Amino acid sequence: MEIEKPLENWNVQARKGVLELCILNALRGERLYGYDIVKRLRVLDGLVIGEGTIYPILSRFRAQGLVAVELEESSGGPARKYYKLTTRGGVVLARMNAAWDLIEAGVKSLRKGDL
Repeated sequence: MEIEKPLENWNVQARKGVLELCILNALRGERLYGYDIVKRLRVLDGLVIGEGTIYPILSRFRAQGLVAVELEESSGGPARKYYKLTTRGGVVLARMNAAWDLIEAGVKSLRKGDL
């Protein structure tokens, strides 16, 4: 149907930015293994993510200096990569959360007809 194509594209684009925000928020104050991040985010309705989705984002965040990676030996196999926010990542996250709050408030006002 003609309506489905634009809606599908909008959903994909909206999820991309929100997913990045959610990954950084999941790491706030914690050091997490990649799969732990996936498990946390899977409970969020509408996000729809898999392991293959977050690892490229984490890799990009590492290159941007937003997260640090620590390898930890595992008794059940290869060493695990644990991710944690860097100081720079914390600053970026705070700014992203502030921007999100403004966007969310604006959209709510529009939906209520306040604007």
